[in-house]
Amino acid sequence: MNVSEKMLTGGVKKKERNSNLELYRIIVMLLIVAHHYVVNSGLISEISQAPFSGKSLFLYIFGLWGKTGINCFVMITGYFMCKFDITIKKFLKLLLEVEFYNVVIFLIFLLSGYSDFSYKGAFKALIPIRTVTDGFTSCFLLFYLFIPFLNILIKNLQKRQHLMLISLTLFIYTFMGMMPGFSVRMNYVSWFCVLYFMASYIRFYGIFPSISHAKWGILTLLSIILSVLLMFAVLLFYQRAGNSSFPYYFNSDSNAILAVVVAVVSFMYFKDIMIKQSKIINTIAASTFGVLLIHANSDTMRQWLWKDTLDNVGWYSTDYIYIHAIVSVVAVFGICALIDWIRINTIEKWTFRLLDPFLDKWSKKENV
Repeated sequence: MNVSEKMLTGGVKKKERNSNLELYRIIVMLLIVAHHYVVNSGLISEISQAPFSGKSLFLYIFGLWGKTGINCFVMITGYFMCKFDITIKKFLKLLLEVEFYNVVIFLIFLLSGYSDFSYKGAFKALIPIRTVTDGFTSCFLLFYLFIPFLNILIKNLQKRQHLMLISLTLFIYTFMGMMPGFSVRMNYVSWFCVLYFMASYIRFYGIFPSISHAKWGILTLLSIILSVLLMFAVLLFYQRAGNSSFPYYFNSDSNAILAVVVAVVSFMYFKDIMIKQSKIINTIAASTFGVLLIHANSDTMRQWLWKDTLDNVGWYSTDYIYIHAIVSVVAVFGICALIDWIRINTIEKWTFRLLDPFLDKWSKKENV
């Protein structure tokens, strides 16, 4: 069976997702939304004026985990997909979901008068690939196309070769990327491939078998505490130096050392949590990518959501910013998940009811 045939037919029976990793997926997306609450709202410039106030420290910690969340999200994909082949239908679902939200959100803002028409904006709404650097959605779509070929690679690697490949890529992206004087240009497509190597190695071989599940939980807690402490240290360093800067140095991007460490140890903890299959958890988790596509759709969405509607900066001057932050993130996640659940059960279902006969016919031709 060739690669295109495997992409089309899948070649495997559909398996229900484990609810432990689906719960992890929900938590990860909540952390990404929390990160956007802080960094996409204008709050960073506000809290940097008094970085050691209670409200500022809360918000710094609240928004610390976005890039870590990206790592976790991609590792979940890698853990599941390294033993399966993507199908044309699966990729089309992903692509059409991206296009649906791009076009619909663009039209809503345009027709409501919130934004003016521009050819550049229309072009961005119609073209799903906007950047091949650090734009998550664009790079995730491109990375997804690499999965069949990545699977061929990792299935033909010996365990030691697989480990050496991970070590080499982490040395380049993470070690050299964190060293002063070195310049490593970040590219999410290739970085997602690194995460795929890591997740597939965990799936095939596991890591540190002597570490128990409870110890992975302790390591997760310790890595979170270390991330917070180092964030405080960076804040203190810049304050004593007489200037202000973004304090997320060790979690600054997905290749940063603690963004990687927290993702790996927390993944190891959640993958072995013993919980029953939950239809509610799995249903909510199925909409997490939709949550990302809606709330982080564009600069216009960020302006409308975080600045005009929720007014994060305005609430910062009140004593209710703690409640506002938590309620806003949960509400944004919940509303976006509900919207995507409706889309899945209407637009997506109707679309593939029409497309499935053509996909089946194409599959038969490939098998001839």
